[in-house]
Amino acid sequence: MSYTALYRKWRPAGFADVKGQDHIVQTLKNQITSGRIGHAYLFCGTRGTGKTSIAKIFARAVNCEEPVDGSPCGHCRICKNIAAGSSLNVVEIDAASNNGVENIRDIREQVQYPPTEGRYRVYIIDEVHMLSTGAFNALLKTLEEPPSYVIFILATTEVHKIPVTVLSRCQRYDFKRITVATITDRLAELSRAENIQVEEKALGYIARAADGAMRDALSLLDQCVAFHFGELLTYDHVLDILGAVDTKIFSKMFRSVTGQNTTDCIYQLEELVIQGRELGQFVTDFIWYMRNLLLTQTTDSGEAVLDMSAENRKALEEDAKLADGETLMRYIRVFSELSNQIRYASQKRVLIELAFIKLTKPQMEHNYDSIIERLNKIEEQLEEGIPVNPAALSRMDPMQAGMAAGEDGSSAGVDAASVRTPGSSSQGAASYEATPPASVTLPKGQLEDLQMIRNEWGKIIRNLGGVIRSSFRDTIVEPSGDSCLTVVFANIDNYEIGRRPTIMGELEEYVKETYNKEIYFKTRLLGTGERIDTVYVSDDELKNHIHMDITIEDDIG
Repeated sequence: MSYTALYRKWRPAGFADVKGQDHIVQTLKNQITSGRIGHAYLFCGTRGTGKTSIAKIFARAVNCEEPVDGSPCGHCRICKNIAAGSSLNVVEIDAASNNGVENIRDIREQVQYPPTEGRYRVYIIDEVHMLSTGAFNALLKTLEEPPSYVIFILATTEVHKIPVTVLSRCQRYDFKRITVATITDRLAELSRAENIQVEEKALGYIARAADGAMRDALSLLDQCVAFHFGELLTYDHVLDILGAVDTKIFSKMFRSVTGQNTTDCIYQLEELVIQGRELGQFVTDFIWYMRNLLLTQTTDSGEAVLDMSAENRKALEEDAKLADGETLMRYIRVFSELSNQIRYASQKRVLIELAFIKLTKPQMEHNYDSIIERLNKIEEQLEEGIPVNPAALSRMDPMQAGMAAGEDGSSAGVDAASVRTPGSSSQGAASYEATPPASVTLPKGQLEDLQMIRNEWGKIIRNLGGVIRSSFRDTIVEPSGDSCLTVVFANIDNYEIGRRPTIMGELEEYVKETYNKEIYFKTRLLGTGERIDTVYVSDDELKNHIHMDITIEDDIG
């Protein structure tokens, strides 16, 4: 007797055998027990999630002579005939190869005749989105006025290609991707039934590789068992067969990236190539690894979000400390772009090497994310007392260079004496330095608020983090009245981000909680050629400097 593939041998025979689609199963069972059966159903969802299997079970259930709780009994004559494929009441059509108008017209002629046995004629049209426009129009007429004994079940993986006129006449059921835990449990159950010796860790990886498709998981298990027939199927065996990479390799690779060791990354990639690992799968898995690192940083309930052992979570937490959230998001963005490029590329290795160079050499990129990462490195060097390479600062925007040099927690964020405003020339800069800054007097309370915030500005930006840390780098603070300050932006993109009320509210709340000060913040954009070196003094300081009383006269003009 010929061998039957696992996914065919263990295809669900009843609703109780269907895994991961409980919401759909319960609805269909209720319809059968109550007799409220529709005439057209649309099953949509990714491959291998049970669409065709449930359609066949439903076809047997509506015709079963002795249904049990809405499920087919499997023992009556009709159930056996349908299961064997010998019943004329259930017709399966592959729309990928039968997508013409003639095929649908044949169906329209057949539905005129009532079923020879049972109560319903059931037409299961798989991959229905492949039908031509004319075929859809022909099908629409039958869906509008179907005989009472006809049921259509349309299955598709691309529901967006179905005409709205067809969608509106069907009961739609969306099949979800099956969870890793559900697939793992099902694989373990079938392994015991088939007397397959396999490690639980190996089943877990197969379940993850299946990407929510039970059929894919069974096919992968079949492939692995065939390669190591008669022996224990281990986790390492599965990695070798599927061309996958162990999680420890991702950790080692990530540490090389954060250490900006480009050579080490290239050598590790070469080792994977020598081992015959599938590079496309490596890129996908590395993205998920960095995604897990980001979730570890940003969520408190890591155990609920991450499906892994306590040992692996602990190792993940250690790696997550090596990079901040913004850097991780840049890494994920670079590799996500790579994932799209590599799918049809002939030189996958070269593209991956280029991606690692981007990660380890952010100075070679000129986008916003890489500039943020470079500034973060400079901040770390300043905090550790390491001198900053002037050449690194010269490659940045002048305002950003001022921020990097001044954002040590004690300055206002911009060194006004060394920054030229947008649009100024070198000649203008020379006159800028030659002309003394203007002095403006402020009431004592306003000056104290200004000085306190300016002295703490770099620290405030760093502690708030996130969007504020990235968009407030090129800002200065100016007085704007009693208990009010204005944040001045030099970059229009950052200004559009920072001016949002939610951002300002977060800043005001932080100042209130940290410094016990009720200060209202406004925003504005730095004007072209505008100076930012104004000196603010209090009335008392001005009096002391000129040694005379100041009389402020009322305007009687």
